[in-house]
Amino acid sequence: MKQEILNKINNKTLIMGVVGLGYVGLPLTVEKAKAGFKTIGFDIQKMKVDMVNQGKNYIGDVVDEDLAEIVKSGMLKATSDFSFVEDVDFIAICVPTPLDQYQQPDISYVRSSSESIAKYLKKGTIVVLESTTYPGTTEELIKPILEKGSGLICGEDFYLGFSPERVDPGNKQYNTKNTPKVVGAIGDDAKEIIAAIYSSVLDGEVHTVSSPAVAEMEKILENTYRNINIGLVNELAILCNRMGINIWEVIEAAKTKPYGFQAFYPGPGLGGHCIPLDPYYLSWKAREYDFHTSMIEASMMINDRMPEYTVERTSAILNEFEQSIKGSKILALGVAYKSDVADYRESPALEVIDILKRKGAQVDFYDPLIPEYKYKDEIHKGLQYLPENIANYDLVILLAANSKFDYEKITKEAKVIFDTRNAFANVNNREKIQLL
Repeated sequence: MKQEILNKINNKTLIMGVVGLGYVGLPLTVEKAKAGFKTIGFDIQKMKVDMVNQGKNYIGDVVDEDLAEIVKSGMLKATSDFSFVEDVDFIAICVPTPLDQYQQPDISYVRSSSESIAKYLKKGTIVVLESTTYPGTTEELIKPILEKGSGLICGEDFYLGFSPERVDPGNKQYNTKNTPKVVGAIGDDAKEIIAAIYSSVLDGEVHTVSSPAVAEMEKILENTYRNINIGLVNELAILCNRMGINIWEVIEAAKTKPYGFQAFYPGPGLGGHCIPLDPYYLSWKAREYDFHTSMIEASMMINDRMPEYTVERTSAILNEFEQSIKGSKILALGVAYKSDVADYRESPALEVIDILKRKGAQVDFYDPLIPEYKYKDEIHKGLQYLPENIANYDLVILLAANSKFDYEKITKEAKVIFDTRNAFANVNNREKIQLL
């Protein structure tokens, strides 16, 4: 069976499938089809299915023309009907893995996707989980679901593995195509087959590890590493503010060391689909082993507090002008979780704006890429253009940088600017600017 599958990979007759056509799934789907494999994308959202089948792109990391071409050529189609799982030889699960209201892993999407796949799983199919999750998910959750639902045996009748998604929206250098992949699987045959599939589609190196659990932990390490280091600089930013020291200047000086230091930067909190969430997955799983992840949890506490601290600093700045938050008029610039992306998942800007409003401020926001956002089940609409009357606002707060902002013009017209991202670093008039 293994050799037959390897032959299908080599002659590109293997039929690919991807469950979840979001920020991870759609770019992966497109790359598989571009590599010459007929591909089926699965998603429960009819809007996404319809847009893909019409060749209309909705993900920044996908080239519009690429999607339109592979759909037109018949290499890619999308569906909400999981019975088409019978037609695929390989299927990647790329569904959300958020936290629930108790900050615990919500793996309901992974579970429901696995159950849907199991109903139609045929002998010889390869299943790979790409969604970020806690170590043990592939073997402890997905494997039993697939075996029970299909009546097949993992390692004998079908292959199962984990290969963590690595997506950085807006990154100009690395994308789905050229980012190295890590593969962990149940059994050597599965590992060889899955590695061969990714090698046939992507340009990045494929690094294999001994088990799915190692690959799952590797992904957690990637993002926990960043969480902890960002927590460190956020804490130092708070201390430096009290000491009258510019944390951004400190970091720039530290960067001159050619070894042993990597720069991380403070901000109003953590955002995105991984870094704010992954440490909670590991902390939750660690309790099963009677282990307390003290360093990780400390960084999580610091980072989670940054939106509140940002509001405290906003209040202090307004007080300098004998103005309270209540009744003040504030312009928030940028609501994305990072610069130059139309992605506001877990963005700290949303919480900052929410707190300011609850404290009585009148807050308008402008983001060139995000005309509106949904937060706490409510739609919040932004300004269509950067207002001409910036001077009418008591304070301008920069929450996410964007290359489309005219920083010199904003500085010239604003009364005072609270820059949480050091985006105004190169403007001429620094007197109006206060840093995080």
